[in-house]
Parts: sequence; structure tokens; C-alpha cells
Amino acid sequence: MYTKITIFISIALSCFMPLSATVINVPGDQPTIQDGIDAAIDGDTVLVAPDTYHENIHFREKGIVVASQYILDDNPAYVESTIINGSTPSHSDTGSCVLIVSDSAYTMADTAAALVGFTLTGGFGTKWQDEHGAGLFREGGGILIQYLSPRIRHNKIVENHITDTQGVTSTGGGAIRCGDGNPSIQNNVIVSNSALYGGGIVLNYTGADIKNNIIAYNSAGGAYGGGGGLWILSNSTFSKNIENNTIVFNHPGGTAPGGGLRLWSANVTIRNNIIWGNEAVQIYRQGGVVVVNYCDVQGSYPGEGNIDTDPFFEIQNFYLSDSSPCIDAGDTSILYNDPEDPFNPGYALWPSKGFLRNDMGTYGGPHRTLLPDVPIGIAERPHEKMPKGITLQNHPNPFSHKTNIAFTVPEEVTHLLLSIYDATGQLVVRFSRITPTHMQPTIVSWNGRDSRGKLVSSGVYFCHLEASNYAQSKRMVVLR
Repeated sequence: MYTKITIFISIALSCFMPLSATVINVPGDQPTIQDGIDAAIDGDTVLVAPDTYHENIHFREKGIVVASQYILDDNPAYVESTIINGSTPSHSDTGSCVLIVSDSAYTMADTAAALVGFTLTGGFGTKWQDEHGAGLFREGGGILIQYLSPRIRHNKIVENHITDTQGVTSTGGGAIRCGDGNPSIQNNVIVSNSALYGGGIVLNYTGADIKNNIIAYNSAGGAYGGGGGLWILSNSTFSKNIENNTIVFNHPGGTAPGGGLRLWSANVTIRNNIIWGNEAVQIYRQGGVVVVNYCDVQGSYPGEGNIDTDPFFEIQNFYLSDSSPCIDAGDTSILYNDPEDPFNPGYALWPSKGFLRNDMGTYGGPHRTLLPDVPIGIAERPHEKMPKGITLQNHPNPFSHKTNIAFTVPEEVTHLLLSIYDATGQLVVRFSRITPTHMQPTIVSWNGRDSRGKLVSSGVYFCHLEASNYAQSKRMVVLR
């Protein structure tokens, strides 16, 4: 039966919903996500259990939260395991995984709706008439937004491809298409989507806050082409802010410009981003006022604090390596500071690095968080096994509350990374600022807690050491 939330509501849920609201569980209370939405009223939450749901859901203009169980404890595993697959719609003209649309422009400031913690895949866009008279388009493979301002948080939007051009002028917004609103798009992984323009995100006559996303490996090329990562047209009563994103390795298609961003007559503020490795011009502007500050832009771009230097990503999820020039290189204002590590005052809390000044890219600034794994991209570098006689050990093993991890590395090592993973391969915690004592044991203590300071449960864990071209793992057992 439905659960009535009182003043004892968890802090996690209270970030998205009122203190008195109904939680509709799927499939416990309703068999499908759409059934849960249809049963909800403004202020309710539709809480979805892990599974794959072959649906194309419609918010019906309701101010509700639709969320996976990620919303309860910030565990990215729920994003990976709660999937909306939009590949089998009941009508071929409605192939977006999620529709958050209204018929009325009077709703554009409504920010009550939220989509939190899903993998969206298999969408191929919705055919519809452009509200500004440009013609018939197919847009929004993952999400189509119109005249509303939802919060799109902590999702993985991957492998949505809009290829059907029959009867339409063009196709856009492989992952997300937004028009005439002011959505907040934050902490998402937007990877390997495609359309003829705007392979990742299309903003059409809309405001938007786009913060702390990975936007990578998307492609676009065709009518109105370009904008492999983002394609932005014209202005709105709301501002457009693109802040602390990692926009990398996107492809504009053909001869279309703007592998990272293509901007048409739009006023945009671009701050603290990494825009690197995109094909063709990284940022292509036609008209409008574009302010780019404190960004790492390949090929350079004019603006305060901008750099043009390889960001030196690690091999996983575009984390910054310890030698990255993007660490402590973002905006100097304390408004953009990274969170502080409570156990190391004055230092940033991982996955931010360095001191408290903003790090450029996804893992910098006050809104950064852990993200789901990027499914494609940086291939793992080939590693050699640790040379004979060099060991990685921990003692005691098994342990209950604390173990000491001891390792040695050769003198030529310049890059060191020590991480703990659980048995499913999920990252538990990563240690930074380690200075090795070459050819003598270096000891790091682990207190059996994850990156959020929570005690891990009993089970098998793996300590993984990467040291330049060497790699080694050690099995550990926690017994509570």
C-alpha cells in the first residue's frame, strides 16, 4: 500500500519532495512506472525498484519526483540497475524514453518535476511540430522537455539514437532536447547518443543550468548539424549556464562545426569546464554573447583563466590524475569551491582533488558527486605486472575495523593510484596524496569506510594499486 511520508522523512528524499507526500512504489504499489505516474498527484514521489522497464513514460505535466532507489542513499549502482528502455513504444512516433512536456508556455517556470537515478537507453525520439514554426522534427531520444523546468539529476543517458528522418525536417537531441523552459541538468552521464544535430543536448529558446555532467562520445551530423556535445539556439527569459562539465570526444559529423558546442545567436556563460578531444572546433559560435572563463579548451579560447593543456584524465570515468593542470584551476571565487575533506582540513574531498579552489570539469565545485561508470571511452592502459620481489599486501586479513596496506614501487614511478573496490567492481574509496618511499614499504591504513565515511559491510574487497606502468590487486576480507 502507499506510504505516507511524515516529518520523519529522510534527508535524501526531502531534497526532492515535500515533508508530507505519498511515495508510490513500483512495482510494489503499481506494476509500471507509467501506472505510478498516473496514480500520483503533485508533490508525490514514484519510487522505482531496480529492473529493466520497457516503457516510454510521460509525466503528464505533474509536479512529481520519479526516482530510482539512488535517491535513498546516493549509491550509483541503483542508476546502473534501474533502466528505462524506450526501444519498444506503443506508437512509433513517440520513441523518447521520457516526456516532460506541456501544451502551455505558462508552465515554463515550474521546477517541481524531477527525474533522478535511472539509466535511459534505446530511445529514438518523438515526432512533433516545433513550437517556433520551424517544421516537423524528431527530437529527444532520452528525454524531451517542453515548456517545463524539471530537475534531471544523477542519470546515465546512453545509446539513444535518432536516425529516422522520414517525414521530418531533421532530428536533434540524441540524449536530451529542451525547449522554452529552464531545466536543471546536473550530475548525469550523457554518453554515446546521436542525432543529426545536438548529439548530446539541444537547448532551443530555453534557459538551463547544466552542471557537473560527463558529456562524451556523442555524435551529430546532418540538417542543422554540429554540436556533437551541445547544440544551443537563441535566447530565453532565463539564462544559460554551463558549469563544471567534462565535454570530451564528441563528434559533430561531416563538415559541421562545433564538436563540443555549437552556439547559434545564444547568450551563454561557460565556466569551469573541460572541453577537450572533440572533433573539429571545440566551441563554434554564430552570434550571441558567449563568456568562457576558467575552462580547459583544446586549441584555446579567449577568456579569463582559460588554459589549453591536456587534462590528464585517469583511466576510469574521467577522474583527474594527480598531475592534471585542471586541479585548483577553476574560478577563484569561494562560491565555486570544492567540498572540504573533513579528515584533511584545507584539502578537497575526493573525487575533487588538491586544495579547495574549484577543479575544472565534472568533479569540481560544490555540486560534484560520484557518477555511474562511463560505459565506453578511455581504454584501460596496458599494465605490466609488478616486477618480481615487489609486493602488495595488507595486514590483518581478514579484518574487522582497520587494515594496513603495504606496497613497494620502483624508483621510476611517477604516478600512483591506490583504490578499494567491492566484489561487484564498484569503487569504494580512493586514496590520493600518497608519497611513496621507493623500494621500501609504503603503508596506507584503511578504516573500512567508503568515500562517504560509511562503514562497509562484511564481504570480499579488492585493493588495486596502479603505479605508472605497473598494476597489482590484492584480495581482502572484511568480517564485522
